[in-house]
Amino acid sequence: MMELRWTSKALSDLERLYEFLASVNKPAAARAVRALVVAAKSLLANPRVGRKLEEFEPREVRRILVGPYEMRYEIQDSVLTVLRLWHTREDR
Repeated sequence: MMELRWTSKALSDLERLYEFLASVNKPAAARAVRALVVAAKSLLANPRVGRKLEEFEPREVRRILVGPYEMRYEIQDSVLTVLRLWHTREDR
C-alpha cells in the first residue's frame, strides 16, 4: 500500500490557490481544493497515471492535470509525495 505525503510547498500552494479563489467565490475555492486532495488520494491506486517528467531523472517525478490545475508528484518506493500545485495560467 502506498503512503501519501505533501511537501510544505504543496500545502502552501493549496492554501494560496484557495485564498486566490475564495476572494471571488468561496464555494468554488472549496470545491477546487477538495478536487485536488481527492486527485492526490486517487493517485495511490494508480500512481503512474501521470506523465513522467524526464528533466527530473533519476527521480520519478510525474504530473497530472486536475481541471485547470497542474499537480507534480514524486514516487519513491511506497511513498507518493505531492511536490507542487498551480493553476495552469499562473506565471511560475
